[in-house]
Amino acid sequence: MASSLSPPEKASYHHRHSKRYSSSSTNGNVESSVSDFVKRPKISPQNYISCSEIESEFSHHDPDFARINNGSFGCCPSSILALQRDWQLRFLRQPDRFYFDELKPKISDSRSVIKRLINAEHDDEVSIVDNATTAAAIVLQQTAWAFREGRFDKGDAVVMLHYAYGSVKKSVEAYVTRSGGHVIEVQLPFPVISADEIIDRFRIGLESGKANGRRVRLALIDHVTSMPSVVIPIKELVKICRSEGVDQVFVDAAHGIGCVDVDMKEIGADFYTSNLHKWFFAPPSVAFLYCRKSSNGGGGVADLHHPVVSNEYGNGLAVESSWVGTRDYSAQLVVPSILEFVNRFEGGIDGIKKRNHESVVEMGQMLVKSWGTQLGCPPEMCASMIMVGLPVCLGVSSDSDVLKLRTFLREKFRIEIPIYFRPPGDGEIDPITGYVRISFQVYNKPEDYHRLRDAINGLVRDGFKCTSLSG
Repeated sequence: MASSLSPPEKASYHHRHSKRYSSSSTNGNVESSVSDFVKRPKISPQNYISCSEIESEFSHHDPDFARINNGSFGCCPSSILALQRDWQLRFLRQPDRFYFDELKPKISDSRSVIKRLINAEHDDEVSIVDNATTAAAIVLQQTAWAFREGRFDKGDAVVMLHYAYGSVKKSVEAYVTRSGGHVIEVQLPFPVISADEIIDRFRIGLESGKANGRRVRLALIDHVTSMPSVVIPIKELVKICRSEGVDQVFVDAAHGIGCVDVDMKEIGADFYTSNLHKWFFAPPSVAFLYCRKSSNGGGGVADLHHPVVSNEYGNGLAVESSWVGTRDYSAQLVVPSILEFVNRFEGGIDGIKKRNHESVVEMGQMLVKSWGTQLGCPPEMCASMIMVGLPVCLGVSSDSDVLKLRTFLREKFRIEIPIYFRPPGDGEIDPITGYVRISFQVYNKPEDYHRLRDAINGLVRDGFKCTSLSG
């Protein structure tokens, strides 16, 4: 009787119409194959992925919902999920061989893919971690040690944007503030009129950090802020940090790879992290942390360590991160296959970014026209997400209101959409205080945004107010 479980490389858990990708290198030359995939997708136009194939790849999404919130959780195609399952079974089938012979070389293959995607100089500048929050903990842990060990003076500054993600702010509190660092939050405007506003505010923040003879030891800058979502002029801010003598620059780009251009040599930061499960089609969760080899502040790259200490401690961050105990590493192992998937699209990942940006701007402008409101920033300052003002008459007046309205839209209209509360400024009359953040990814269609448009217009016609929603 035949075995009920086929070998991992032949398993077919994926949707029957999904294209199958290799789960391992076939030629033994990862560097050359990766370079070809990254730089020169070799797909003829007639072989580009079709609309029906895209629908098949994401057929596991609930068809009853308008899923216009890719920015929060990302997405993963069926073919990649199938390969992830293959890797899981490969480990479970013979864990001893998998651990000793396969795991680290395959993670190294994934790091090589990422290195070329982001134009890093060395493989060991790239570590794979769970998510951007883990990456932030690694960098901020080093900063905390520098304060505690006397390499930084108590009261020296860390400068960050007040748009920073909530968990990163908590990490700064846990690592920096408790170790004696002085934290400066740069207050940014919203809505944003131009990149110059952000640059000017950042300069002021750095001057505040340097007041009273302090040194700015670390600047923590978002590439694409989460809520509200705005693309930050990151190259300009990094240059300012260099000219002002900031020791180290850490770019938190949770929405980076697959959403904006990510080139380490052009950006010039000491540290850069991005999730791969948000805009690069990876299963949750996987991210990379880039650490520039020439970085010398705070103790240097050699003093960076994964917060989960394993028997690899002291062997370099990339190696430490490749083994943090028994767990599921499959999301890290499918990265080369994801590159094959994105290169089935015209223009590869750059083509996807361009089309997503154009589409989200088009949908945002459609909503603005229908609701009589405004965008939260100029189109050139958004990537694959954009902020759209809600009608003032809905009466959004608190963070509690936006949470209740988000739940109401999901449960009544089957729309998944995050909402941002913008407190009114002094002297403002009837300002827009509620903004939705719409995302656009390859699986989205205009009808998803038409549903949101019509739902809000219906609420306006009915005289709906947020005060009518119970807590």
